[in-house]
Amino acid sequence: MTDRAALDVVIVNWNGGALLRACLASLASVREAASVQVIVVDNASQDGSADDLPALPRPLRLIRNAENRGFGRACDQGAAAGDAPAILFLNPDTQVAPDALLVALDALMADPRTGIVGARLVDPDGRTARSCARAPTGLGLLGRALALDRLGLVRPHFLREWDHADDRAVGQVMGAFLMIRRDLFAALDGFDPRFFVYWEDADLCTRARAAGFSVRHVAGAVAHHVGQGTTRQARARRLFYFLRSQILYAGKHHGPAAALALTMASFCAQVPLRLALALARRSPQEAVEVLRAAGLLAAALPGLAPKLLRGR
Repeated sequence: MTDRAALDVVIVNWNGGALLRACLASLASVREAASVQVIVVDNASQDGSADDLPALPRPLRLIRNAENRGFGRACDQGAAAGDAPAILFLNPDTQVAPDALLVALDALMADPRTGIVGARLVDPDGRTARSCARAPTGLGLLGRALALDRLGLVRPHFLREWDHADDRAVGQVMGAFLMIRRDLFAALDGFDPRFFVYWEDADLCTRARAAGFSVRHVAGAVAHHVGQGTTRQARARRLFYFLRSQILYAGKHHGPAAALALTMASFCAQVPLRLALALARRSPQEAVEVLRAAGLLAAALPGLAPKLLRGR
C-alpha cells in the first residue's frame, strides 16, 4: 500500500444509524480497498452512529463536528482531510458494488476533460433510479415549481425518459455518489457553503461544466441507494432546505429575477400543492410539517437577499 490513497471517499453522517455501518461494510469489500481512504464527517449525530466504527483496510478518519454544519461544508472538511487525486462524495445510505469505485475512477481519469462522474443508483427494490438530471434553466425551475412538468408543459428535472443503462454526458449527477478530480474541486473552491443541503450537487456540476469539464454517468459503477435515508427524519426542515436551496440556485445562476419568481412560486404553488396533497391523504401531521416548512422559509427570507447578491 502506498502512502497516498488513490481515492478519498468522503461520507457526511447525520444520525445515519445502521445505514452508515452498512455503507462502510460495502467499502471494506471493494476491489483494492487498501488504496481507498475513507473519511467520515459526523455532523453532531445524536444516535451514536459515529461511535465505534468498524475497521477498514486503510484506517478510517473520523471528523466530529460539534454542530450540524450542513452537507456542503462537511464535504469540504472531508475533502481537505485527504490528498488523493480523486474524491468520492458518498451518502451513508448507499452500498457500493465491489467494482464500483474502480470502474468510476477509471472513467473519471480516462479523459482529462471529464471532471465529474456518477454511478448507476439502484433502489431497495432493485430498480435503476432515474438519478441524472438536466442542467437547470431558469424557465425550467419556475415551470417545475408551478407543477407544469406534471402536465407535460415543461420537461422534468430528472432524465426519466432514459433508462441509465449506458454511459453518457449529463447535466448533473446526484450527490449520493459524486466523484470529482481533486484539482478541479480545488479550482472550483469546493461546494458552495450557502447551500446547507440540496442543490449543492447541481451547483457543483454546473460550475464544472462552465469550467469546460464534462459530467458523466457511468452505468457500470453500481451503488444501492435507500434515498433520503437520514433526512427523512426531519420532514419540515427537509422541505424548507429544498425550497431555500432552489431559490439560492436560481439566484446564483439565473439572476435575482429568477430567485424572486421561485420565491413567489414556493409560497403560491409548491406549498399549497403539498398542503393539498397532505390533506387528500388525510395526514394532518404531514400538513403541519408543510406549514412549518413554509414558516421557516418566510423567516429565512431576510437573510437570503445578501447571499443572493454575493458572488462566488
